[in-house]
Amino acid sequence: MNLTLEALQVLDTIARKGSFAAAAIELDRVPSALTYSVRKLEEDLDVLLFDRRGHRAKLTDAGQELLTEGRHLLLAAQELERRVKRAATGWEVELRIVLDSIIPFDSLLPLIAAFDRQNAGTRLRFSHEALSGVWEALLSDRADLAIGAPQSGPDSIRMSGGFQIRQLGTFDWVFAIAPGHPLANAPEPLTASLIQQYRAVAVGDTGRTLPSITSGLLSGQDILTVPSIPAKLQAQLSGLGCGHLPRWMAAPYFASGALIEKQTIEAKPSDKTQIAWRTPVVGKSLKWFIAQLSDPAIQHSLLGSPVPASAPHHHESTNNV
Repeated sequence: MNLTLEALQVLDTIARKGSFAAAAIELDRVPSALTYSVRKLEEDLDVLLFDRRGHRAKLTDAGQELLTEGRHLLLAAQELERRVKRAATGWEVELRIVLDSIIPFDSLLPLIAAFDRQNAGTRLRFSHEALSGVWEALLSDRADLAIGAPQSGPDSIRMSGGFQIRQLGTFDWVFAIAPGHPLANAPEPLTASLIQQYRAVAVGDTGRTLPSITSGLLSGQDILTVPSIPAKLQAQLSGLGCGHLPRWMAAPYFASGALIEKQTIEAKPSDKTQIAWRTPVVGKSLKWFIAQLSDPAIQHSLLGSPVPASAPHHHESTNNV
């Protein structure tokens, strides 16, 4: 290959400094060495890069195009160098975190800001899945850490010995309907046979290979499947169906009258949620997030509930699975 990063660096420095002499000082090289590098590049590419008729080194159109695109390559090379050095210090180049749909991304913003203060340089990549899709992201190595994973995990997780699971906390679920819904005036507690007559709104399981997880649905009930918890809220606000919502999410709409809470006889959805990760943990970034997610204040923030006054500030027990 005729084009090298060194040649691009020479080209960039000459363009910034305006002359071969000034560029030579910055690069700590003699001007003749830079002149040779540029002439060699021009010969290899068979193009003229500089118009040498004036006192100031001026790029030709071809030279400007090469410099514009070449600077992208220089930046990419610098970033690669930084990433390699970060990896050598124990901080991951990238940390992939999958969230269940029930965990609002906004609740993680303070945690991300705190992580930025570590100056780790690790790139954070977040994604949202629902139900078994969260576990599937871990199993298929598309995520390093799962937050809000439902239930206790599939057998392939629990029996593999290659993952750890820790309880994050519990959600308080409430059965919610719009004021215009037929169940609004029904006597409480609502029976399963009555609820079954009306369409439920449910978040679709995003898993493709694991058995689907369903929660809070009745056998034979019509279902409107939506992509996320916020979408489920909007559908129920619009009177398009009924179902359980996290209390923290529904509470403002109960207060405004946009939703009505109804007591039911049938069981609420599973309220336990976990964090899970692949073992052994090597990277410092993953270790940092696991430690932070043991803080009761952060746990309650993610679950949308206030921190109890008596909440103990210690690490929850961890299960090896």
